[in-house]
Formats: sequence, C-alpha cells, structure tokens
Amino acid sequence: MSSQSISRSLSRRRFLKNAGGTLFGASLLPKFVAGVLAPSEIVRAQATDPPPNLYFAGTDGWIHLPPSPPIEFYFPDDLAPGTDRGYPAGLNTYIFGFRNITGLDDTQKANQKMRAQHNAPLFWVDQFNGSNEFRLQLTNLGLQQRPDLTDSHTLHWHGFRNVITFFDGEPTGSLSVPIGRNFTYVYRPRDPGTYMYHCHVEDVEHVHMGMTGPVFVRALQNFTGATGAPIARLGGNTTAGVPMGYAYNDGRALSDPASTAYDREFAIFLSEVWAEAHWCDSHIQLPDWSDYKADFSLLNGRVYPDTLAPNGSVDPFNPARDGNGDLIAPAGRPELQYQPLSALVTCNAGERVLLRFANLGFREASMTLAGIKMRVVGRDATPMIGRDGTDNSYETNTILIGAGESFDCIFTAPSFSGGSGSSGQGYDSYVLHNRRLTQVSNLSGGGLAGQRTEVRVYQSVVDAQQYPNDWGI
Repeated sequence: MSSQSISRSLSRRRFLKNAGGTLFGASLLPKFVAGVLAPSEIVRAQATDPPPNLYFAGTDGWIHLPPSPPIEFYFPDDLAPGTDRGYPAGLNTYIFGFRNITGLDDTQKANQKMRAQHNAPLFWVDQFNGSNEFRLQLTNLGLQQRPDLTDSHTLHWHGFRNVITFFDGEPTGSLSVPIGRNFTYVYRPRDPGTYMYHCHVEDVEHVHMGMTGPVFVRALQNFTGATGAPIARLGGNTTAGVPMGYAYNDGRALSDPASTAYDREFAIFLSEVWAEAHWCDSHIQLPDWSDYKADFSLLNGRVYPDTLAPNGSVDPFNPARDGNGDLIAPAGRPELQYQPLSALVTCNAGERVLLRFANLGFREASMTLAGIKMRVVGRDATPMIGRDGTDNSYETNTILIGAGESFDCIFTAPSFSGGSGSSGQGYDSYVLHNRRLTQVSNLSGGGLAGQRTEVRVYQSVVDAQQYPNDWGI
C-alpha cells in the first residue's frame, strides 16, 4: 500500500480515510497492536477458505423519484445519466450505496461501479448454533461521479451485539475499507430479531445518501422447535400446517396468542431523501446538515405509488442479474432498476404475517395499518416476552418508530370479503402508511410521494413464500 501524507490540519473525513487506509491489515500494525486486534478468529476470517456467504461492494449510482413537482434548483438533478450512457430513462437522484456482487467475476464486479442500489440489499442470517458463522466480504469500488472523494466504507449492524469490535464496522474501533481493497466480516449472531446496517464512515452523509439497508436474524427455534412449537418450514419441516418461521425463540404453542409464528414475512425499511444534500454530493458541494428536510420519505427505497410496483430479484444469495452482472429491472418499470425491493404486502386470509419495520431515516414515523390490528412481538431485536415468561406484546394499528429503531409486528389477515370492501381485483386492500403527514411528501410542491403501501388479502391464491417480500403470485 502506498503511503499517504497527512496534513497538519485533519478533517474528520481525511482522518477516517487515512485511518482506514493505514490500519487495513493486521500485518501493517505495530506488533503490540496486532497482538490485540488479530486473535485467531480475525486471522481465520481473512482467509479465502471458506468463501464468504455474501460479497458486497460500496459505490455510487442513481435512482428514480417522482420528477413532479420539481424542487427548484436541486431536483431533478441535471447531472443524471441518460440512455446514451447505458442507464434507463428516469434516473434523477444521486446516491451512495451497496451492491450484492456475490458470484460475479472480476470484470463483472468492476462493471458495478456507479450502479449502487437503494435501499442496500436485504439479507438475513440464522441464529448461531455453535458452528454456522456468517461471513460477508466488503469491497470498495470508489465513487465514479465523485472521484475526488476517496472515502473508505464499513458495514455496521446497528443494534447488533458484536463482542468483537474488530468486526463492528465503527471505524474508530475497527477497520474501514479503502478503495480497491476487501475486508471480510465474521458474525456469530446470537440474538434473533430485526436490525439494520449502514456504512459508519462519515455516517450522517453516507447513511442519508443510501448506504443502509435491513438485515435480520432468524430464530434458532425454526430449526430445533420448542415445547409446543414444532420445527418450522425454514427448518425443513414439510408437515402441513406448520409455520414458515418464528420471529423469536418464544417456546409457545401455535395456538398461544403470544406465539411469534408466522406464515409470511416482509421487510419494511424506512429512509429519506433531502434533495439538496443529494444534489450537493453530485455537484461537489457541501450541504449544511442543520438545514435538513425530508423532501421524500421512502419505504424499501421507493415512494408511493412505486412502493406497489413489482420486485426485482428478492433472493440475495442467488440474485437475478444480466450477463454484465447488473440488476434486472422490475417487470415494466425500467426506471426502478436500482430500487429492486417492493413494499407491497400480499397474503391469504387467515395467515399470520410478520412485518419487520426498521427506520434509518432521521425522522420519527407513525406507521399505521388501517383496518387491521398488529401485535408488537419485538422491538429493537428484543422479544416482548420477558425472561420470566411474561407476555408484554400488545395489539395496535399504529407504531411510533424513531430513527434507528426496529419493530417486529404480526397480524392475522382478515377474512376475504369479496364484496364492498374488496378492490374489485380479487383482493381486499388495506393501507399501510406514515400518518405524520409533514414527513411523507415532496413538500416543495405538495406532491403525493411518501411512505405508503398496501396489504392485499386474497382468498387463497397466494403461493407459499420462498423469500422475504416475495409476493407469491
């Protein structure tokens, strides 16, 4: 690694960049430091065998937001790429982000520069059972729109109880990944629940620009069962009537109202776009974060009605990609190529549906499911069943979710009406939306874009779910 000179006056950005570049390998550290930061687990983690379960890349890119009403001067961004540069029409907002590059060759990996997605890829892991370590390798492709920024990147699980700070992703206590380098994170997830992850370098900027996404840990009970709780379908059980999985290790019978068994699961990830900040980053300017205003509020990287549009690929371990390794756009919506995750919830009447809410916007949200009660079974990856077995879960149709918080909520789909309550399209529709109206719209022109989606209840036509957010239709 080439040495870098350090100026007498270091900005936070420059300090973190140099720290990441200088402290990248244990072999480069002083011996007394290497002895502390390089236990056998860390040395083994950086080996090539076994290979990582997932391989992510940090880079920049462009996404689509409703272009009308415009925000004077800042949106749509006049530097957005067009079809002449190989991008779909309609991209208008600059982002930083992550991409899943698992299984790509070196040429394909390099082609993903400037093709980040928002939100970052959804993924999940199984609770640690003594042998199933999860490995995620991160590389830094750099920023094509901003080659002057040589920021390092990290991957930090917000709220995750990581006893080895080396793998935490907070750059003052672990390592950051410079451009062109790789780093492998190793996890032993011991606490099931819903989390979120993000880059922790220049974290206000990088989080807001899109380097953030949902991640969750599936309960060990899926595979071992418990008193009154059979092994779930996720554990390989093919017996009729067993649940897909459990949100937590509850040890409750399926008939118990406090059971966290579910038939379907959907990630609902909340984030925001302040158009001025995104414009400033693409135009080599610095925003004043004290002026922050959420012009757009997003669910799974989209705003309504795009939240109802089809998914792109929903399998992070075997994503559908073209020959160049690029994402395949959702059917009929090429402009959503880099926003692959739908927020539409589909289910059959009578099914138990787990909604995994996570908020990494900077504003509190009031998420309301009109017409259906949700049971809150977990908050911040902590079950609502206490250690003494007391059931502290509760029913509500609204959760107040602050920045950095997560909720696990289960509802039972109502009976299919097929009558006046039906949409006339073969399903009953229930609105899931943010009631804090001052935070859900493009406020510059009073637009309708915001954190809103639907729960669609069918009679029985939705197939068994294969992956989270899979519609099954």
